[in-house]
Amino acid sequence: MPVPASEVLARLGAGESIASVCRAAGFTREEFDAWWRRECASRVPEMNGAKPAHVNSKVRIERDAWGLPHVFAENDDDLFFGFGYATAQDRLFQLDTLRRRATGRLSEVLGPEGLELDLTARTVGLSRIAEAEWETLPEETRRLVAAYSNGVNALIDDSRGKLPIEFDLLGYVPEPWRPQDCLAIAGEFRWYLTGRFPVIVVPELARRVLGDGPLYTAFLQAEADAEAILPAGSYPSHRTGVQPVGATVGDPQEGSGSNNWVISGTKSLTGKPMLASDPHIAFAAVSCWHEVRLTGGSFNVAGIAYTGMPGVLFGRNERVAWGITNNICSIRDLYQEKTDPAHPGCFLYDGRWEPARERVETIRVKGIAAVEKTIRSSRNGPIVDEILPAPARGTDPVSLRWLGASPCGWLTALLNMDRAKTCDELRKATEPWLVPTFCVVYGDIFGHIGYQCTGRIPIREVWERGYRPGWEPKHQWAGLIPFEGMPHCSDPSRGWIGTANNRVAADDFPYPLSGTWGSGFRAVRIRQMLEGQPKFRRQDFARMQQDSVSLRAVDCVPPLLEVLQETLDPAATGELQKAEGPKAAFNQVVRQRLRHAVEHLAVWDCRMEPDRVAASIFNVFFAQWCQRVADERFTGETATLVAGAIGGLASELLSEDKSGWFGDREAPDDARKTAIVESFVAALDSLERKFGSDWLNWSWGRLHTLQQQHSLSGRGELGLLLDRGGTPVRGDYMTVCNTGQGIDFGAPTGAGYRLIVDLADPYAGLWAVDAGSESGHPGSPHYDDQLPEWLTARYHSISLKSDGPPRHPEATLTLSRIDHPMHGSE
Repeated sequence: MPVPASEVLARLGAGESIASVCRAAGFTREEFDAWWRRECASRVPEMNGAKPAHVNSKVRIERDAWGLPHVFAENDDDLFFGFGYATAQDRLFQLDTLRRRATGRLSEVLGPEGLELDLTARTVGLSRIAEAEWETLPEETRRLVAAYSNGVNALIDDSRGKLPIEFDLLGYVPEPWRPQDCLAIAGEFRWYLTGRFPVIVVPELARRVLGDGPLYTAFLQAEADAEAILPAGSYPSHRTGVQPVGATVGDPQEGSGSNNWVISGTKSLTGKPMLASDPHIAFAAVSCWHEVRLTGGSFNVAGIAYTGMPGVLFGRNERVAWGITNNICSIRDLYQEKTDPAHPGCFLYDGRWEPARERVETIRVKGIAAVEKTIRSSRNGPIVDEILPAPARGTDPVSLRWLGASPCGWLTALLNMDRAKTCDELRKATEPWLVPTFCVVYGDIFGHIGYQCTGRIPIREVWERGYRPGWEPKHQWAGLIPFEGMPHCSDPSRGWIGTANNRVAADDFPYPLSGTWGSGFRAVRIRQMLEGQPKFRRQDFARMQQDSVSLRAVDCVPPLLEVLQETLDPAATGELQKAEGPKAAFNQVVRQRLRHAVEHLAVWDCRMEPDRVAASIFNVFFAQWCQRVADERFTGETATLVAGAIGGLASELLSEDKSGWFGDREAPDDARKTAIVESFVAALDSLERKFGSDWLNWSWGRLHTLQQQHSLSGRGELGLLLDRGGTPVRGDYMTVCNTGQGIDFGAPTGAGYRLIVDLADPYAGLWAVDAGSESGHPGSPHYDDQLPEWLTARYHSISLKSDGPPRHPEATLTLSRIDHPMHGSE
């Protein structure tokens, strides 16, 4: 072809259209597609054969039918070398992207589009935190992280000239991997899990408009708040008399949660504990999870790692299984800082003016001049005004205090959890873990089950949902809840434990848990299913993970129907019925559409299934209604932001207006009902504009399709080449089968990975499936081969026992010792 392949890739990576590239290269589109497939396939690393490596003894990496690496070695160091090598085989570009995201260096390869994320990483100081944490790690953790890093570097060396195609699209090569890069990735992940600015910003903005009275209290209410993880009587309790344990909140990031549950042998047909876990995170063309088996030295464990973190985050070993969800609580605070022109460069604290600390961050940006940012800090932490949600960027200096800025012990805990032999050992292994706060459920082959809230939570003297005054000492942290004080339980009499980002305990828990939990609907539904039958088998857990019942709809549809039916009642005297002339004729059309919609809702089973028209009507209405409720008291960008967190109040307002939210109107209850009907009609209008007047085309699956975008999807037309998904899926962000809900009602987040373990399995097996599949290479058959399995709830298995079912690896790579010095990862 007249244009070199490297130039074709560079043009595509720069955002040039495929048609333009074809003209320059002399390709037809069919020829281009064939060339693209060949080029992608040529970048997949060799999975068979033998290679020399800096190991002490042979390392064997077997690949099964799904491309999952089963890594075997004789000692821990070589095992983790193989772990790093296998991860880089599958995910080298993802590793580098995550490293750049964590260290604030995306702009170097992406250009200005990376600046927002880089500024966040630099302001929070994720790279600095990682460097400091490395110095605090125990010797074994440092050694294994270094071995993993050496494995990544070995793959980089072996891939020179045939790197993953994304590197040539962007025109760069990866730098050598450092152990601190693993810590930076872990730090960025814990920031993703715990930063969540809107949880604080939204209440603050609301209070500034509503004041501290009944309207603000009404705004803060959430859905299914009473559903707690710890059963009553499972912990020593007394009322603190100072502040609540926490609260369920309306969170614009509600879909980014998780489910897990464990049952004792009394509830399983096999007589041993069974466990299920499915983390909810953004769907993507390349999964953030990397499934692996590690066997050798002191490890025999399988499950998923977060890409770049050398440890199995959840899964099982021969004796213990565990799963995780995020305990969404406040382990960071935002402080309003006080300044004064008479004391430039200072912040007030306890009556004294303290000088700000400053550091300059230089962000190199591809294609333009470097950007310099001066990051100021008070005693509380960095000033974060520029990285807050847009409506909050004009509220004067706001600083961040984040527990995750301290050494967190997460990797050390994971390594010991991976080797735990009993439930008690697994719980003990979590003790060094500071951040993030997770809800871990677990079971062992001896019949025990348990729950541990990992991490620590700051103790505060004052409960506050919005900003704290940075100048008042009483708003500083008063220590951390000790490990023994963190919520936990063992072998509850009811025979099960379930968590779904919901309330951990009632307000009589001894310590303030600073909870900002998600709605309890998924947890309620899990409880309903676990209490709905006496015994379970593995297939029942798979069915539960597919459950699409929306308990929000169960709560909201009856009062909604009541209002709509009142509107349709010929005797009603509402505004719609009073209209005359042309408006009356229009209202006859509206009434007919309302009747049709009411018919759908009245017979709906409240399942968010792809074929349900009522599912589309309800969710589009509820989004319209939340925005309408927000617009009643807020304006502009603030109203849009608030609408994503107002579901609790919006639900209540379908039945009654206890707080007087519409109280400024004449005839407020009529105003409320009129607003409901107008929102409902707007929803029908929206669906008709999108899908036409044939309601058979309004099914939930037409709206709710899986969104699996590649990290380079937005550059030109690379999404056409790299993205996956587009398939109708069940569920939404309120169902156990969590598939999220985007602005356009698509499925951007959810349970991409699903895990089930039966501890009675004689071969120490687990069953799992990942919608994102194993390989990050678009040319690999394992780039998207698990998606059909995920859609139909079919799981693959991994067995840990050597006498288990015969393995038939599709590929085997052996790494053998060479006697040359390694380049330094130490």
